[in-house]
Amino acid sequence: MSSAQEIRITIAGTERVVAAGTTAGQALEADGRTVIAARINGELRDLATEVADGDVIEPVTIDSGDGRAILRHSTAHVLAQAVQELFPEAKLGIGPPIENGFYYDFDVREPFTPEDLKRIEKRMREIIKQGQLFRRRPVTDEQAREELAGEPYKLELIELKGAAGSEDGANVEVGAGQLTIYDNIDPKTGEVCWKDLCRGPHLPSTKAIPAFALMRSSGAYWRGSEKNPQLQRIYGTAWESKEKQDEYLHFLEEAEKRDHRRLGVELDLFSFPEELGSGLPVFHPKGGTIRRIMEDYSRRRHEEAGYSFVNTPHITKEKLYQISGHLNWYADAMFPPMELEGARYYLKPMNCPMHNLIFRARGRSYRELPLRLFEFGTVYRYEKSGVVHGLTRVRGLTQDDAHIYCTQEQMRDELRSLLRFVLDLLRDFGLNDFYLELSTKDPEKYVGSDEVWEEATRTLREVAEAENLELVLDPGGAAFYGPKISVQARDAIGRTWQMSTIQLDFNLPELFELEYQAADGTRKRPVMIHRALFGSIERFFGVLVEHYAGAFPPWLAPVQVVGIPITEAHVPYLQDVAKRLRERRIRVEVDASDDRMQKKIRNAQKAKVPYMLLAGDKDVAAGAVSFRYRNGEQKNGVPIDQAIEEIVSAVERRIQV
Repeated sequence: MSSAQEIRITIAGTERVVAAGTTAGQALEADGRTVIAARINGELRDLATEVADGDVIEPVTIDSGDGRAILRHSTAHVLAQAVQELFPEAKLGIGPPIENGFYYDFDVREPFTPEDLKRIEKRMREIIKQGQLFRRRPVTDEQAREELAGEPYKLELIELKGAAGSEDGANVEVGAGQLTIYDNIDPKTGEVCWKDLCRGPHLPSTKAIPAFALMRSSGAYWRGSEKNPQLQRIYGTAWESKEKQDEYLHFLEEAEKRDHRRLGVELDLFSFPEELGSGLPVFHPKGGTIRRIMEDYSRRRHEEAGYSFVNTPHITKEKLYQISGHLNWYADAMFPPMELEGARYYLKPMNCPMHNLIFRARGRSYRELPLRLFEFGTVYRYEKSGVVHGLTRVRGLTQDDAHIYCTQEQMRDELRSLLRFVLDLLRDFGLNDFYLELSTKDPEKYVGSDEVWEEATRTLREVAEAENLELVLDPGGAAFYGPKISVQARDAIGRTWQMSTIQLDFNLPELFELEYQAADGTRKRPVMIHRALFGSIERFFGVLVEHYAGAFPPWLAPVQVVGIPITEAHVPYLQDVAKRLRERRIRVEVDASDDRMQKKIRNAQKAKVPYMLLAGDKDVAAGAVSFRYRNGEQKNGVPIDQAIEEIVSAVERRIQV
């Protein structure tokens, strides 16, 4: 037993005796710069927290996930302090850490300008240099109301008392239970420089912020609702070192170069005409060519894998989605209904209910199973305007959608082969770095019994683990009818994109009363597997544009070869070469414009064409071409037959140049 003046704590598995009143920082011998917080009995706490008898304490370093979140949350407070000092009329919203950074929302009369951000950042650096201390104070609800009487949004959070939810960052401010306020203290005078409602934890001092930068500002509705006032949001980033921040800023520069929205315009691939509405893209001829190649290759692979092709309409009577449950669980993501001939029709958000009607159209035998139905089906989802983003979040999308109906005995083998099929096809498109995510039941939003969900989830977990890929859990992320595996792919610069999804469903077959005749003559329910391989053609297209930075491999490039004549006299020669290439199904153009040769080369390079074939007098005399690659390398005097075979081989083998 420890004495009244001593307590026993555990650090790194070792029990220690310390004096009562010892703080976590003292127990950990933390410098406040490397170790910046503590995990006490599993909960994150400030270093100033006094430890109690029996506590288990772990250090939280600034370069850990939790440490970075605390760093960014503290930097958000410094941002808010600087804004209110420079713009005294500004009212505070919320300021949570987010992936790679932080933001804070403000109610101000005018949007922030780039010059404003420079002033704010300068003041933040002064606060950081001052070394203000973060001090936590528990307060009653009434005390919080009194101290924050001039902050209407904080008062709203106090009333919500943690019920605001985590999606908009609100419970970063209040959490549950007793409220706390953090004061920023002048280290010389002890005076309170600024205060905020927050549950913490925070850094010991502003001096522990090694590197930060303000990135941009934009409008944002209070707590994410269009019914609420629009505030001004300032985004920033903060890191444990300047080197790490420089790496991140370089990554952002690279991501900007790869932005598919910009490249879509530069390469003339697609556009979003205002006349059509938000989230509704059109594909131009070059983009249409890439899309056709993607679809044709996918069709061929599905034919080889035993899928049957079906087609379904774009609208349906509401009864179909009443049966499926979508009107109960998915209505917010559906476009409003249309009244036609006394009935209500909906644009379809999903293909699966219609595929169930195809299965149910006649009697089915166990001999037909597994039955694999496949469709490039266009669906429509009412995404909020604030989340629509280029091709990666649209309102009209085409899914390479498949639904597999099988027996329970076939289920595991079908899932295993399906997951391998998905991964192999993604690899064919140049994505090779994957992990899997298992989304489980949302306890507030599901149909069917718990037992069915448990069996489906256990089956998917076993199949996923057998692939020897990293498996990450996504609690509550499943659709209402069944759990799912999502294939998460990392692109050329390490970003993660959700690609294919595989969902195991025991419930829709029940809702649609799907049956097959078993070998013993009894009627049984099939198991249903939902699978979108690309996710959507539009999203996958956008991901590929960014993965390749628009420089598609030869087999996907809309124009694979450009013939560049030295003079007009060499155009017929290259047109004959182009004819031979087209006979081998190569997409080729000859630049017969009046531009000089060097400009033609620059134009082809800007268009990211994989191959350029140049021809002058020597080439014509030798029956050859000068072979120029996209990276600037060049081979002169290459015989035409050899040049054609190299191009055809690269296309057939799907190699990158």
